[in-house]
Amino acid sequence: MTVTNPQTQPTPTVGDGILSRRFVLVTVGACALVFLGAFEALAVTTIMPLVSTELDGQQLYALAFAGPLAVSVIGMVAAGSVADRLGPVQPLLASVALFVVGLLLAGTATTMWALVAGRLVQSLGSGAMTVALYVLVARVYPPALHPRIFAGFAAAWVVPSLVGPFLAGVVAEQFSWHWVFLGVVGLVVVATLLLLPALRMLRDVSAEGAERQTEDPDPGHARGVGEARRLGWALLVAVAVLAVNVSTEFSGWTAWLLPIIGAVVAVLALRPLIPAGTLTSRRGLPTVILVRGLASAAFFGAEVYVPYLLTREHGLTPALAGLALTGGAIAWSIASWLQGRLGDRLSNATAVQIGASLVTLAVGIALLSALAGLPPAVPIVAWVVSGGGMGLMYPRLSVMTLAYSDERSQGFNSAAMSIGDAIGGALALAATGLAFSALDGSRVLDGAVWIAPGGIAFAGCFAIALVAGVAAVVVARRVSRPMQAAERG
Repeated sequence: MTVTNPQTQPTPTVGDGILSRRFVLVTVGACALVFLGAFEALAVTTIMPLVSTELDGQQLYALAFAGPLAVSVIGMVAAGSVADRLGPVQPLLASVALFVVGLLLAGTATTMWALVAGRLVQSLGSGAMTVALYVLVARVYPPALHPRIFAGFAAAWVVPSLVGPFLAGVVAEQFSWHWVFLGVVGLVVVATLLLLPALRMLRDVSAEGAERQTEDPDPGHARGVGEARRLGWALLVAVAVLAVNVSTEFSGWTAWLLPIIGAVVAVLALRPLIPAGTLTSRRGLPTVILVRGLASAAFFGAEVYVPYLLTREHGLTPALAGLALTGGAIAWSIASWLQGRLGDRLSNATAVQIGASLVTLAVGIALLSALAGLPPAVPIVAWVVSGGGMGLMYPRLSVMTLAYSDERSQGFNSAAMSIGDAIGGALALAATGLAFSALDGSRVLDGAVWIAPGGIAFAGCFAIALVAGVAAVVVARRVSRPMQAAERG
């Protein structure tokens, strides 16, 4: 069999776009899976305030988001290891199956704990799916098309961002929130049917990957950490992050000591799963991974509280509160399309710096809105700005990750990027969950009952996200390698 290395493929011609005959089947199938994940993510974020109230699970609100992010690390690590050895087909199919099982469990849940359990299973699939798709891009598309296919992934958010949050709110109000989960199962079927014609091509890519592994066995990159050990570290990271989140269920010294220990363990266990120098912001790939994690912490740490703020403090229905998520997702898609069209006219480093600044600005406006009780239009507009920042930044971080990877490290580095996403968001959600629990409701101070203003708890959450955003802006200058930085003057 002739081995084709995507990294050495000739530059595609005008006719060789991502929708050309050469790539159209893989493009349609991959974008369908992204569409599926986008619809589910936006829908769940919209209905979660209603779900937590109905199931009396307000204390598990943050865990319902942070827990899945933490557990998804296990799926990411497993998919990255398998994809480096055998190609992306097997982890892709397995991830879809897990995703469906998780949706069924969540959709039939009658308690908040059961819902969280379903979300955890679902996240194993979504985490693996993300990594498998990134490896697929690296193996199939020439580097010149990477910005366009990642822009295509963002474009797959357009339809669900237009109708997802609003439709989820309407379904939850008129029927039941259970159908928001169960209805997505139907989307899985549609996405799988769209992917079927491309499976033969994907199997060919996987077979080539297996042949390369036979001819040139992987000596154990990622500092000699074997697959079993990496999975063990991933499991430890997930358990540590979950421990931080469930600390709200305890009282006294345990409620404060457990999250500290969990956070420290999570960071230490994370080190073998990411490139060396990530936590110290070493130039190049390590900082790319770090910025991805910090941006995720800022954006997702704040996003889950935006509809909550709008429904609880401003009295908006879930459908109307979902407009903030809709606007943010549309802006994300448009900005991603724009960066793809600009190509080399907008450098990767500049796109990342602008994007990080916009996200940080938006979180700051949300913080001010919560403190001052500004009209609901203010946080909604702010979230549109944040989506634009993420749309500029995320595709370029993906492009840089693949550019800094060779074929034997594509799975590891793609997994590291997704892990940065997940753990950054999970730790931020854990911190915001603790802050919300501490600041919300009434407290006894000096023998008197003090009732916290409604916006204080939300302001505390946005303040934590703001810190992560500022850190992303500071380190974003180091995403380029030293030589590239010097060349750009």
